[in-house]
Amino acid sequence: MPDTDLNLQHYRQILEQRLTALDRRLHHIEHDLDQPHSRDWDDQAIEREGDEMLESMGSQGLVEVAQIKAALERLEAGQFGLCQSCEEPISAQRLAVLPHTPWCKACAAETHS
Repeated sequence: MPDTDLNLQHYRQILEQRLTALDRRLHHIEHDLDQPHSRDWDDQAIEREGDEMLESMGSQGLVEVAQIKAALERLEAGQFGLCQSCEEPISAQRLAVLPHTPWCKACAAETHS
Protein backbone atom coordinates (compact mmCIF):
# COMPACT_ATOMS: atom_id res chain seq x y z
CA MET A 1 0.00 0.00 0.00
CA PRO A 2 1.15 3.55 -0.64
CA ASP A 3 2.08 5.77 2.29
CA THR A 4 -1.23 6.73 3.91
CA ASP A 5 0.27 10.08 4.93
CA LEU A 6 0.44 11.15 1.27
CA ASN A 7 -2.05 13.80 0.27
CA LEU A 8 -3.05 12.26 -3.05
CA GLN A 9 -5.22 15.20 -4.07
CA HIS A 10 -2.21 17.48 -3.58
CA TYR A 11 -0.08 15.32 -5.87
CA ARG A 12 -2.88 15.05 -8.43
CA GLN A 13 -3.09 18.84 -8.52
CA ILE A 14 0.69 19.24 -8.87
CA LEU A 15 0.85 16.66 -11.67
CA GLU A 16 -2.10 18.14 -13.56
CA GLN A 17 -0.69 21.67 -13.27
CA ARG A 18 2.67 20.50 -14.62
CA LEU A 19 0.93 18.66 -17.44
CA THR A 20 -0.95 21.83 -18.38
CA ALA A 21 2.25 23.90 -18.30
CA LEU A 22 4.07 21.35 -20.46
CA ASP A 23 1.20 21.25 -22.94
CA ARG A 24 1.38 25.04 -23.28
CA ARG A 25 5.16 24.95 -23.68
CA LEU A 26 5.00 22.20 -26.31
CA HIS A 27 2.42 24.15 -28.30
CA HIS A 28 4.67 27.24 -28.20
CA ILE A 29 7.63 25.16 -29.36
CA GLU A 30 5.58 23.68 -32.20
CA HIS A 31 4.42 27.17 -33.21
CA ASP A 32 7.99 28.50 -33.17
CA LEU A 33 9.25 25.58 -35.25
CA ASP A 34 6.54 26.22 -37.85
CA GLN A 35 7.72 29.80 -38.45
CA PRO A 36 9.34 30.54 -41.83
CA HIS A 37 13.11 30.92 -41.95
CA SER A 38 15.14 33.85 -43.21
CA ARG A 39 16.48 33.90 -46.75
CA ASP A 40 19.93 34.89 -45.48
CA TRP A 41 22.28 31.88 -45.14
CA ASP A 42 23.94 33.17 -41.96
CA ASP A 43 20.57 33.81 -40.33
CA GLN A 44 19.36 30.38 -41.44
CA ALA A 45 22.31 28.73 -39.68
CA ILE A 46 21.48 30.55 -36.45
CA GLU A 47 17.79 29.74 -36.83
CA ARG A 48 18.62 26.05 -37.40
CA GLU A 49 20.62 25.95 -34.17
CA GLY A 50 17.63 27.49 -32.41
CA ASP A 51 15.33 24.91 -33.99
CA GLU A 52 17.58 22.09 -32.80
CA MET A 53 17.41 23.46 -29.25
CA LEU A 54 13.61 23.74 -29.47
CA GLU A 55 13.36 20.19 -30.81
CA SER A 56 15.45 18.93 -27.90
CA MET A 57 13.28 20.82 -25.41
CA GLY A 58 10.19 19.41 -27.11
CA SER A 59 11.51 15.85 -26.89
CA GLN A 60 12.33 16.27 -23.21
CA GLY A 61 8.87 17.73 -22.65
CA LEU A 62 7.21 14.75 -24.33
CA VAL A 63 9.14 12.36 -22.08
CA GLU A 64 8.02 14.28 -19.01
CA VAL A 65 4.40 14.28 -20.26
CA ALA A 66 4.53 10.49 -20.53
CA GLN A 67 6.01 10.21 -17.04
CA ILE A 68 3.31 12.46 -15.58
CA LYS A 69 0.53 10.54 -17.32
CA ALA A 70 1.97 7.30 -15.93
CA ALA A 71 2.04 8.83 -12.44
CA LEU A 72 -1.61 9.89 -12.79
CA GLU A 73 -2.47 6.33 -13.86
CA ARG A 74 -0.68 4.98 -10.77
CA LEU A 75 -2.63 7.46 -8.68
CA GLU A 76 -5.93 6.21 -10.13
CA ALA A 77 -4.87 2.59 -9.62
CA GLY A 78 -3.95 3.17 -5.98
CA GLN A 79 -0.26 2.58 -6.67
CA PHE A 80 1.02 6.15 -6.41
CA GLY A 81 3.88 6.50 -3.96
CA LEU A 82 5.00 2.90 -4.35
CA CYS A 83 8.27 2.05 -6.06
CA GLN A 84 7.59 0.21 -9.30
CA SER A 85 10.69 -1.94 -8.74
CA CYS A 86 10.74 -2.94 -5.06
CA GLU A 87 7.13 -1.96 -4.17
CA GLU A 88 8.34 -0.07 -1.09
CA PRO A 89 6.97 3.42 -0.36
CA ILE A 90 8.72 6.32 -2.07
CA SER A 91 9.70 8.95 0.49
CA ALA A 92 7.60 12.09 0.73
CA GLN A 93 10.81 14.11 0.29
CA ARG A 94 11.52 12.40 -3.05
CA LEU A 95 7.92 12.86 -4.23
CA ALA A 96 8.10 16.54 -3.29
CA VAL A 97 11.02 16.94 -5.72
CA LEU A 98 9.92 14.41 -8.39
CA PRO A 99 6.18 13.81 -8.00
CA HIS A 100 6.09 11.71 -11.18
CA THR A 101 8.92 9.37 -10.16
CA PRO A 102 8.12 5.65 -10.35
CA TRP A 103 11.11 4.63 -8.21
CA CYS A 104 12.39 5.03 -4.68
CA LYS A 105 15.84 6.58 -4.29
CA ALA A 106 17.62 3.21 -3.98
CA CYS A 107 16.00 1.68 -7.06
CA ALA A 108 16.53 4.85 -9.09
CA ALA A 109 20.24 4.74 -8.20
CA GLU A 110 20.42 1.09 -9.31
CA THR A 111 18.54 1.79 -12.55
CA HIS A 112 20.72 4.72 -13.56
CA SER A 113 24.12 3.47 -12.42
